Amino acid sequence: MAKWTTDEIPDLAGRRAVVTGANSGIGLCTALELARHGATVVLACRSAERGRAALDRIRTAVPECDVVLGSLDLADLASVRAFAEEHGTTGLDLLVNNAGVMALPRRTTPDGFELQFGTNHLGHFALTGLLLPALLDRPGARVVTVTSMMHWLGRLDFDDLDGERRYGKWTAYCQSKLANLVFAKELDRRANGRLISAAAHPGYAATNLQQAGPRMSGSRIGEVLNGVANTLFAQSDTGGAQPTLYAATATEVRGGQCYGPRGPGQSRGAPRRVPTLRKAGDPELGRRLWEVSEQRTGVTYDALRQD
Repeated sequence: MAKWTTDEIPDLAGRRAVVTGANSGIGLCTALELARHGATVVLACRSAERGRAALDRIRTAVPECDVVLGSLDLADLASVRAFAEEHGTTGLDLLVNNAGVMALPRRTTPDGFELQFGTNHLGHFALTGLLLPALLDRPGARVVTVTSMMHWLGRLDFDDLDGERRYGKWTAYCQSKLANLVFAKELDRRANGRLISAAAHPGYAATNLQQAGPRMSGSRIGEVLNGVANTLFAQSDTGGAQPTLYAATATEVRGGQCYGPRGPGQSRGAPRRVPTLRKAGDPELGRRLWEVSEQRTGVTYDALRQD
């Protein structure tokens, strides 16, 4: 099988996309390539300053692009609702649930959720549900949710999702990334062909994500070590974005599947369909996570309900 490259992305003129966390790393690379191939792109960013810098970078690279900046803090459900009200009134062909935080000291969101679970999963669950009418308005619409190789180590602890009794920063991260994958599969099941929901993961890619945890905990040594590891072993953020772009645009993509690098350990290389933890596809696990997520966010996917 030939290795896929971004040169194979089709003409996306007339398509509209939202990319969360588009101010840097994989999100920025994803948004740039979508814009380069003609899509109208909304950069959904928490930081207005970094968002404007990303917007300027894309406009410099693709002067004729149609790209706008949107304000979105996935940790705050009020911000999620405000973003959806502003950017969900017209049809949407692609939603890339990319933004995330990793291995942070225990914090809670304004809504009281553990920060990693609240941002990485619940924020995207709410955003997708609120944008669902716009997605269903476009035949062939896709939702791509970015998970991680670390989902293999994840466990959904429904008795302690917020880590109130016991918290480990990596345990919480792995849980949130497993939740991303379970959500992607369950959404595809519930959509029943009305849209495509797929997952993607970047392998081991050099981004700013790895630096946030050590920075928040004041660990200068951790920042330095992560920087060295990125330099020596990680693929670029451009390479890390390829599985997301493949899942978002390739004609052979199927709903409910996950796409990642083809290299050793799924760590680097051109994208392909990759195996995932078997339990991530368990319908009972998907149902339970879905119900908990609806209860916590107050967002229900009424348009997908079967009468």
